[in-house]
Amino acid sequence: MKDFMKRLVQVVVTILILVGLSYLFREGDPEKEVKPSKTSTNSLEIYYFDVGNADSTLIRYQDYNVLIDAGNTVDGVKLVPYLKELGIDHFDTVIATHAHEDHIGGMSRVVYNFPITHFYMPNHSSTWKSYDNLMKALEKQNVTLETPSIDQTFDLGDLHFTILWIGDSEDYNENSIVLKLNFLNTSYLFMADATGDVERQILEKDLSCDVIKIGHHGSKYSSVAPFLETVQPKYAVISVGKDNEYHYPHQVVLDKLEYLHVEVYRTDIHHTIHLTSNGEDITFDFIETDLNG
Repeated sequence: MKDFMKRLVQVVVTILILVGLSYLFREGDPEKEVKPSKTSTNSLEIYYFDVGNADSTLIRYQDYNVLIDAGNTVDGVKLVPYLKELGIDHFDTVIATHAHEDHIGGMSRVVYNFPITHFYMPNHSSTWKSYDNLMKALEKQNVTLETPSIDQTFDLGDLHFTILWIGDSEDYNENSIVLKLNFLNTSYLFMADATGDVERQILEKDLSCDVIKIGHHGSKYSSVAPFLETVQPKYAVISVGKDNEYHYPHQVVLDKLEYLHVEVYRTDIHHTIHLTSNGEDITFDFIETDLNG
């Protein structure tokens, strides 16, 4: 009986060891939802936040933090706590790409809650209440509104930013700040709500990139064929709300991206899209957040 019990214990221990090893060495799922990183690393991280049919993107690298837009006013209520949860305690640069509510609505809350070194925005006023709130916040927090110029650059460590476009017209979308980021051997385009007319005007610039944030939530009035053929991205990100009234992204844009063999990620499908790069390789994972409204 003692020998039987001894052999039984040995069998059970062996099974437990094998099960543990199987969990230890099993392959990871690249699309598995992950928890957000709360500490700075030597990898570039870009969070394309799921703020519905609006825009907000966080870029972080080492101790550098950059925010592009802040969604609608209701989004800012949840966005600020989430940024703090990620460990963000300041911004080196904040960019309000243009004065539409779905890009600057939550920005006043960001200004009130984080020290900001540089705040960039087109010099074009708006009748939106969110614009007035933002101007008051900048004044109260003593943050200077800077209007960048085309081809202006700024560096944050290994991050090299170039302003490809900023407009001066009555059309807010055509005023959108278009930004390119180069990080070692990778590059990224942020198109805000730039129209097809803007895209045609910047065709002579260095537009090649690995990842493009598609203009104007995938509207058919952006992402014109000559532009996408010049950019030749590997990946495209579309910030868009689920079942939105504009029917973004438009099928014609998706068809163009498919024709160019571009891998597409959408916030209405993948939630917050989290990109990580070491300057050579780029990986994506997805975080289910509750930031929209």
